[in-house]
Amino acid sequence: MEPGTIDNLSILYQSSDFIVVNKHWDLRIDSKMWYETLTLQSQLKHRFPELADPDTYYGFRFCHQLDFSTSGALCVALNKAAAGSAYKCFKERLVTKAYLALVRGHVSQSRMTIRYAIGKNTTEGMTHMMCIEGTEGCENPKPCQSELMVLEHGSYSGDPVTKVLLQPLTGRTHQLRVHCSAIGHPIVGDFTYSQRQDSNPYRMMLHAYYLRIPTGRELIEVCAPDPFLPAMDTNWLPQHVSQRLEDVIQELKDKGTQKEEEEEESREAAREEGAGGEGGREETEEQRARCEQWLAEWALE
Repeated sequence: MEPGTIDNLSILYQSSDFIVVNKHWDLRIDSKMWYETLTLQSQLKHRFPELADPDTYYGFRFCHQLDFSTSGALCVALNKAAAGSAYKCFKERLVTKAYLALVRGHVSQSRMTIRYAIGKNTTEGMTHMMCIEGTEGCENPKPCQSELMVLEHGSYSGDPVTKVLLQPLTGRTHQLRVHCSAIGHPIVGDFTYSQRQDSNPYRMMLHAYYLRIPTGRELIEVCAPDPFLPAMDTNWLPQHVSQRLEDVIQELKDKGTQKEEEEEESREAAREEGAGGEGGREETEEQRARCEQWLAEWALE
């Protein structure tokens, strides 16, 4: 529950090609503002000055994004080739990410699929926000899909809340935050998407818990320790377990393995049929632009 400092960087995984950190809540990944000296990038440079790459603007290649308020697993590539292998996994939708959250109210369904198209909010004073299709000022909404699985029911500071596991099946800025708010269960401590009402908790209760990136070089698979435990925060009082976190994560692991096997079988079939010659492997400018846009929006909160 302590604020981040320059030297309290938590490492979940490290190899010669990648580092996965447990990003602190209320911490930017990087910043061009001179006065924002504490960022994940500055923590990395402080901890691993010898690994900073002078060919990059920030010194490190972040494979994806996490919002300022969100904590949890974030992958960093240590060289261009490693970044390329991670990029390919994101491009082929082989990456699995799952977030833990405390949301307001009692979520009655044990599992649900949330489908709301999300766009940028152009309303004056709200341009920092995203919004769902059909609301005033919603610009360029795109189809988005998230899975919600109930883990526990309980209370936070006396108010009913539900602990859930959220899996973004698409990538859109603030996706999980907007989707939870849209179904009437905003994330605890999310001041922005609670109509500026929820300001008492010390942080927003959204945490990137599980990350799986099956790069050709290595399988990156980590769980960032669960911060939403009574031992960590006595305001949270669980009362009823609906599904065990371990069981739900194992289910995601099994699905990820199956998807990777199917992808490999598909590649093998293409090789055997003689498909995928030089021309077939080339990516069109439109495909690349679309993929880069998708990757740029892989904030997913």
